[in-house]
Amino acid sequence: MEKTVSCSRCGQEGAALARPPYPGELGRQVVENACASCWAEWQTMEVMVINELRLNFMDPKSMEVLAQHIRDFFFLPQADTPADEAQ
Repeated sequence: MEKTVSCSRCGQEGAALARPPYPGELGRQVVENACASCWAEWQTMEVMVINELRLNFMDPKSMEVLAQHIRDFFFLPQADTPADEAQ
């Protein structure tokens, strides 16, 4: 039986992700609040965000910027500490 989740983005019940797609607390929030369909939509948006903002992942600030865009896309609350993302 396929696990489902109530998606915070589309508001529908949909297939859950098999594993956290991002490290730390943010990854846990995505698994609990995003359906696989909306995650696929995010992956397309992610490429645009990275290219438009010219994110360089050698700079830790770029990971923070990307994490914030993930939160905004899925309507997720801000993590308590940015260090959660760096794990």
